Amino acid sequence: MAHEHGYISRKDDYLTRLRRIEGQARGLQRMVDEEKYCIDILTQVAAMTKALHAVSIGLLEDHLNHCVVDAARAGDDEAREKVAEATEAIARLVRS
Repeated sequence: MAHEHGYISRKDDYLTRLRRIEGQARGLQRMVDEEKYCIDILTQVAAMTKALHAVSIGLLEDHLNHCVVDAARAGDDEAREKVAEATEAIARLVRS
C-alpha cells in the first residue's frame, strides 16, 4: 500500500483554496493589464499572500501531525529526518 500524505483527508479543501488563489492571481494580472491603482493591486497581493500562508500552515500542521508523528513512532533515524525536514520547511515559511 502506498504511503498516504498527511493532507489527504483535507485534499478537497486544499484544492478549493488553491483554485481560489489561482483566481486571485488571474485577477491580479487583469488589474495590471487594466492599469488599476497601485494600492488596490498591492491590497490584492496581500490577500493572496495571506491565503498562500494559510495553505502553507495547514500543510505544515498536517505534516507534523501525520508524517512526523508516524516517523517518531517508527524510530530515531526516521524521526530525526522528518523533524529536520519540518524545521527546514518552517524556516522557509518564516523567510517568505
